[in-house]
Amino acid sequence: MEWIYFIIIGAVAGWLAGLLFKGSGFGILVNIIVGIVGGILGGWLFGVLGISAGSGLIGSLITAVVGGVVLVWLISLLKKLF
Repeated sequence: MEWIYFIIIGAVAGWLAGLLFKGSGFGILVNIIVGIVGGILGGWLFGVLGISAGSGLIGSLITAVVGGVVLVWLISLLKKLF
């Protein structure tokens, strides 16, 4: 059951990251990927910076959205370079 929670949080976080950065979502599959990778990236970033987004659903969502926005920003930066 935990993996379903992980996928749902990833999809919502990816969709929100797409809305915040690009202006629209990327599609359900890419939203899930961006959200999951963003959650990992956000968790790492928050750990390095010593920031806590809280625990539970809201904390996980905030962490994944911040990580997703950073991920989308990094990808757009790489696209501009190449």
